[in-house]
Amino acid sequence: MSNPRLAVWIVNGLLAGLACVSLFPLLWMLSVSFMPAGASSALPVPLLPHAPTLDNYRILFGRVGMGRYVLNSLGIALAATAISVAFNVMAGYAFAKLRFAGRDAIFKTLLAALVIPAQVAMLPLFLMLKPLGLINSYAGAVVPTMASVFGIFLVRQFARGIPDDLLEAARIDGASEWRIFGLIVVPLLAPVLATLAVFSFLGSWNDFMWPLIVLTDDARHTLPVALAGLAREHVQDNELMMAGSVVTVLPVLLLFLALQRQYMAGMLAGSVKG
Repeated sequence: MSNPRLAVWIVNGLLAGLACVSLFPLLWMLSVSFMPAGASSALPVPLLPHAPTLDNYRILFGRVGMGRYVLNSLGIALAATAISVAFNVMAGYAFAKLRFAGRDAIFKTLLAALVIPAQVAMLPLFLMLKPLGLINSYAGAVVPTMASVFGIFLVRQFARGIPDDLLEAARIDGASEWRIFGLIVVPLLAPVLATLAVFSFLGSWNDFMWPLIVLTDDARHTLPVALAGLAREHVQDNELMMAGSVVTVLPVLLLFLALQRQYMAGMLAGSVKG
């Protein structure tokens, strides 16, 4: 195209249009959550509430007790994120920089496990947790997320960019492996740890199938499971369902916005390092 400025305007216009298309369902969901019961079913469909109200949120946290399910999901997601990040960073660093027998063979076996759907492992995992007394417990809900092959792979690829000379210099100075890991490796891995934390939190927060299987007590249900049960009871109450969806989306959106810079740095680090 002969006019560079025109090309920039066209590209930016297309991107703005795609952004509007992507954001519209979320914004309409937020708008409907403030509408009175039945208002979203009117024709033509309203885009904004004519009489904004917080009744849907009052019902969720008052009559339905959604606050308990939010705390359940938040506790499980935070515990799963902390444990997963700790295990994945240690394993990823070991596969990247430590020498031990069978390292490459073990890593290749882990990569092969990526092609196995997670649902296939749910029944064997359930049968293993049952004798341990972890069924219907928060610990049982956390177990499958304690480590992931993808997380180990992500950390390994990033850790390979750490100079070996830096680690050897620390060893010559008498630093132990744990000291090297805590004072040198972990700070250098901060961008990828933020990325991994976002992935881990999202995966645990949005998980529906495993909490539904392992948590049999209604009081222990997570937010996605409770919202699915609420949808069956209030199938026609679109406004209440949208309010529940907003409560589900808001925490992960805030987490992403808080860690956006570190998340993008971690995602781009591998391509920059080559």
